[in-house]
Formats: sequence, C-alpha cells, structure tokens
Amino acid sequence: MKKRQLWVVLAVMVMVIGFAFGAVAEEGVTDTEIHIGQWGPQTGPAAAWGSVARGTAVYFKMINAAGGIHGRKIVYHMFDDGYNPAKTMAGVKELQEGVGIFAWASGVGTAPGMAVRKYLMERKVPWVGAASGSHYWITPPEKYQFATYPLYFNEAMALVAYAVNNLGSKKIAMAYQNDGYGKNGLEGAENMLKRHGLELVAKVPVEVKDKDMKSHVMKMKQAGADTVLLWVSPTHGLTIMGTAKAMQFAPQWMSTSTLSDFPFMYKISKGLWQGVITGSFAELPDSKNPLMKKYKKAYEKYAAKEERWGVFFYAGFGFIEPMVEALHRSGRDLTRERFVKEMEGIRNFKGIMGTINFKPFDPKDPSSRLGTNEVFLVKCLADGKYEVLTSWLTVK
Repeated sequence: MKKRQLWVVLAVMVMVIGFAFGAVAEEGVTDTEIHIGQWGPQTGPAAAWGSVARGTAVYFKMINAAGGIHGRKIVYHMFDDGYNPAKTMAGVKELQEGVGIFAWASGVGTAPGMAVRKYLMERKVPWVGAASGSHYWITPPEKYQFATYPLYFNEAMALVAYAVNNLGSKKIAMAYQNDGYGKNGLEGAENMLKRHGLELVAKVPVEVKDKDMKSHVMKMKQAGADTVLLWVSPTHGLTIMGTAKAMQFAPQWMSTSTLSDFPFMYKISKGLWQGVITGSFAELPDSKNPLMKKYKKAYEKYAAKEERWGVFFYAGFGFIEPMVEALHRSGRDLTRERFVKEMEGIRNFKGIMGTINFKPFDPKDPSSRLGTNEVFLVKCLADGKYEVLTSWLTVK
C-alpha cells in the first residue's frame, strides 16, 4: 500500500512540475524551443531559389530577437536537397525522426515536396507555405498542409489572358519543365487559350537534366510563336533565351513568378531579361510597405554579407507569415492540433503577399487549404527594374 501511495505522490509531483514549467508533451516543442524544418536547394539547377530558405532563417532570427513566441525560441533546421526529391526525402526523415520537428516551413519545389508529402501527412506533421504553386498541395486537400503560394494553373491563365487581350498575341508557345511544376502551368495556359478559341502552337517539355536548348527553341520558332511562356528553372530559362537570341528568335517572353527576380535574371542574362513579363506573388523589392521595411531591416542586420535582398529571399518571410501568426495565436499550450485550429481561423490576413484566408478542413473542398490565389503582372525594365502592369488579380 505504501509503495502504491509513493507512486501516486511521484506522479502528482511530475504533473505539478510539468505545469509549473510549461512542459508540453508534443514532438518538436520544449519549454523553451519550437523546432521548425525546411529544405531548399543551395546547389543544383534550382539554386537561385535557395534564398527562400535563407530568408526564413533571417525571419526566425528577427522573431527570436524580439523574445520568440510566448517565451519559446524557434530552432530552425534547414538542409540543402539540391532540388533532388530523393535527397529531400532522406533529409526530412533524418530530421523528423532524429531531431523531432514540430512543423515544416515552405520548402522549394513541386517534385521535392511531392516526395515527402505523404510521409508528413501520415505522421500528422503540419506543413505551411510550400514554395511552389502546385495544385497537388490541395488536391486532395490534407488537414495538416496549408498552401500560401498562388496556383501555377491560375497564374498561367492570368498571363495568357493578358497576352491575348492586351498584347494581341495569336500564336503562343510554351516551354515547360516536364514534371508537376511545368505541367500545372501548361494546364492553366491551355485552359485560358481554349476560352479564346486558341491552342498552343508548340508545347515543348524540358527535362531537369537537359542542357542544350537548340531543339527546344527550334520547335517554337518553326511554329511561328509570337509569344512564349517559360515554366522552367532559372537555368533553363536563361539558356532558352540565350539560344533564341543566337537563332534570331525574338518573341514576347512571359514567365511564372518563379522567374520574377528581375535584378538577378537581368544581370545573369546580361540584359536579355529586359521585356519579360511575369507573375508576382509578393510586394516588390523597393516597396514602401511597413512590413517590407521591417523585413529589410532584419535582412540588413542578420543576413550574410553576400546575401542579396530579392523576391525569393523575402518570400522566405511571406510564405510562412500565416504560420508565425498561428503560432502566436496558439498561446503557450502549443500542440499540433491547436496550431491547425488556429491556422484554420486565419481570415483576411495581409502580410507582404496576397490576402490570406483559410477555413476548417473539408476533404471535398480544396479551397479549405489554399490561402490565396492573388497575383499581379510585372514587366522587366532596363537594369532589372519593374513596371507594374496590373493590380492584384484572381483568375478563375
């Protein structure tokens, strides 16, 4: 009897100590820390997008310097997957099962994300703000995944509509990465063209490992394209345009927001990027928006000296602003279920991207996990400057 009483006393003491110090029995959460993970290509064909993950690092440093979230500091675990789905899977599993990650932030790429989506969802690990506008993130919707990047499908429709209605384009071709990323854009472009009684004069798949673009460009030139949509990596986009110049092929170039870093693309293309029209998902680099000013100060304070202030760097803030908001709303009693509930309660949230809205999970309603579908169109000018062509758009 005495032994039983002793165990009861010990159990009560453990509970009391736990409550006193705010202990939480949740993976990735301690009394003083919240562990967040992210992958991002620091090397490989999509390395230009790797700044997303580095931007997130600065965002979390800013938050931690201000006291963290309800007394907890964010411990950020980022790794380079080289835009290789196999490496993405290996890295995510290592961190999830070795360290214990509360939730995953952003993560670049459709194929890399698809490699780990099932794994994370089966483990009920929240994933917010994939750095990809794939419809795969919402079809079917998953309770623990929240998309904050406008769909490539809708972005492609907006670009085609502008090309036809504002530029008078009649013969549109498209070079697209032959995976979920490129095919989502292809579907959107074909959908909008069909509404106008048109179709692509050439659709040219590009493999990630392709290097020589001569045959790709030749197909579009022979089709007489007056406008070309590029739904590829920065490396392939630059190679295609350089090859086109050499072949004296000069259509109106248009592209997805993934190639909207004009200062970078202009510089690395030696000016070829001038005149390209793309979608944009966030405020422009020189925006006077108060949040942008705040984030730029954080960049100046915490980023590496060689880091450049650009759209993909601060996208590392924008894609996960709702995540940080939900962490704050969750209070001190942080659990994954509480976090998901707070994410679902976000309405008319305006950070540096389009307006964000979520709602309670509905397995039959993809929109329950798509935060925004707003983009606007911009044109690259000399020296990588921007001309805004439209206001925020939501194309359906």
